[in-house]
Amino acid sequence: MKVELISIGDELLIGQTVNTNATWIGEQLSIRGVAVSYGTTIKDDENIITSSLSLAMTRADVVIITGGLGPTDDDITKSTLARFFKTDLIINEDVLKRVQGYFDKRDLEMLDVNIQQAALPKSAHILKNELGTASGMWFEENGKVVISLPGVPYEMKHILGREGFERLFERFNIDLLYSKTISFQGIGESYLAEQIKDIEIELTNDGVKLAYLPSTSALRIRFNSKDCKTNRDKIEDAINKIELKLPRYLYARNESSLSEVVGELLVKHEKSLATVESFTGGGIANEITKIAGCSKYFKGSIVSYANEVKISNVHVSEVALKKYGAVSREVVEQMAINGKAKLNVDYCISTSGVAGPDGGSSEKPVGFVWIAIATPEGVFSLNKTFGNSRERIIKSAVLTSLNLLRCELMNIL
Repeated sequence: MKVELISIGDELLIGQTVNTNATWIGEQLSIRGVAVSYGTTIKDDENIITSSLSLAMTRADVVIITGGLGPTDDDITKSTLARFFKTDLIINEDVLKRVQGYFDKRDLEMLDVNIQQAALPKSAHILKNELGTASGMWFEENGKVVISLPGVPYEMKHILGREGFERLFERFNIDLLYSKTISFQGIGESYLAEQIKDIEIELTNDGVKLAYLPSTSALRIRFNSKDCKTNRDKIEDAINKIELKLPRYLYARNESSLSEVVGELLVKHEKSLATVESFTGGGIANEITKIAGCSKYFKGSIVSYANEVKISNVHVSEVALKKYGAVSREVVEQMAINGKAKLNVDYCISTSGVAGPDGGSSEKPVGFVWIAIATPEGVFSLNKTFGNSRERIIKSAVLTSLNLLRCELMNIL
């Protein structure tokens, strides 16, 4: 099955919006054993949409279109597709009721343009959108499938995940691959590959493919194999060996985030957490509060960016600040200990560092970071140097802090 993606939107072409939809669809198809052959990004223009779709249908079995399905006049994909497939737009009563319910639930008035969201091509199978007003559409012609989806990422993901992928794979009678992902933090791709070289060779010989998927201060490995019990068991056995060998780095046997893993551990141990952050500016707290239910364990954060705030709000010693500097073991440990007491928690993470691009020195260059964690038994700290990009330094410190707490909670430091 050959797949082509067509992404519609001027905002994508001018760089105003990053095309995360194409990335996500490509990844999701890949882990199901299907590769995307072509990808096109185009203007919201009828002639361009028509010509791009015509070309795509000559070289792909499936064309997935995202974008251009909003209620405004510049969203023309739906009407263009109706003309392309020589069908009429008719009001779909089920969709109309759902759109009406969407506005009623939010106590908003439904306008005529919103009613037109229920006007859909007669020949299309409608893919239900329970999160918004723009429905997905499924067309078939001459053995080819065209799927049109809203450009709003969470709506698009919902439609494909709820019905689209299953219907697509049934239509083309494709056997799904067995896919498994494990997640690491604090270990580089080349070092990890060296550490698991023997395991990887053994799996590859058995027909299991490994893909390394690096990102800022994190790394995933995806295992793909035909969906048979033998290879599933071999993959699980390999993961067990990797976890035993690298427990400080392997934080999830799936694609869970570090903040999810840490949250589950805090709930399991019935412990509470707070943060006192300097250069990370609340970044750790932000990661933690992305997780629903974090109020069970997360109590709050103090962002003590300036030294005077460290002194007045966290009671860091002015003498220590002058003698050792804000980016030091002595100061960061005081921040953690005093934050733990002030916010009355079991654990407190603190950070201080040189995020740059200015402010570094030979002794403490840009990327130089101290992290401390106050625990029920005491306090410990870690010094790291992370690159020279401000954004990457902060992100790396956030993830390293969370992984450090994970290791502490699991007694694997």
